[in-house]
Amino acid sequence: MKPAVVLLSGGLDSTTTLAIAKRDGFTPHAMTFRYGQRHELEVDAARRIAVAAGVARHVVVDIDLRVFGGSALTSDIAVPKDRASMDDAGVPITYVPARNTIFLSYALAWAEVLDARDIFVGVNAVDYSGYPDCRPEYIAAFERMANLATRAGIEGREVRIRAPLIELSKAQIIALGIRLGVDYALTTSCYDPDDDGIACGHCDACRLRLKGFADAGLPDPVRYRVHR
Repeated sequence: MKPAVVLLSGGLDSTTTLAIAKRDGFTPHAMTFRYGQRHELEVDAARRIAVAAGVARHVVVDIDLRVFGGSALTSDIAVPKDRASMDDAGVPITYVPARNTIFLSYALAWAEVLDARDIFVGVNAVDYSGYPDCRPEYIAAFERMANLATRAGIEGREVRIRAPLIELSKAQIIALGIRLGVDYALTTSCYDPDDDGIACGHCDACRLRLKGFADAGLPDPVRYRVHR
C-alpha cells in the first residue's frame, strides 16, 4: 500500500477524492486546515470522515488567513446568496487568495516526510465557483514546481498531484462517490451555515451541491434551512 497525502476539507469533493485514493490502493494520510474560515463545522466534518474512512493519520493544521482577509470566508464580508449566474465573469468574493497553493505546499512538505509520491486534491473545473486555483493548468504548474523545489523531486522521486475530479460534473462526482460507499451525510459544503450546522441553501456551494444531487437523481442527506 503506497502512502498518499489527501487534502480533506470535510466537503463533498474532498471526501469523494479520499474514497478514490483508497480505491486505487493508496494508504491515505489526510490533511485538514483550520485557516480562519467562518465556522468550525468543516473541520469537525473532516474529523468524522477521516475516522469513517480509516485513514492512517489525520492532521489538522492551524494557519490564520484572516491576517490577510480579502475573502468572504476569512473576513467580515457577506457571503453572496442567489447570484443570478455562477458563470458570471470574475472571481467571486468567496475565493480565498492563494488558498490551494498554501494547502498544497503543506501537503507537499508532509509528502516528503512520508516518502509519498502522490498528493490528492478534490479540485473541480466543471461545476465550480470560478476559482483560478481549480483549473487543470494550475494543477500541472504546481506539480512542475513541486518537482523542481523538493529533495524528492531532484533525487528522482517525483511527486504527482492527483486531481481525479477535475473534469467531472458535480452529478458525476456524487454518482461515483455513491458507488464507492461515500456517506455524504457526514459532509458539509455551505459557506454560511447557522449555529446548528444547517446549510443556508442559497450560497454558491449549496446551490452547486443541490444541483448535483438533483442531476444525479438522488436526495441530498444534509439539512437545509430552505429546501429547493
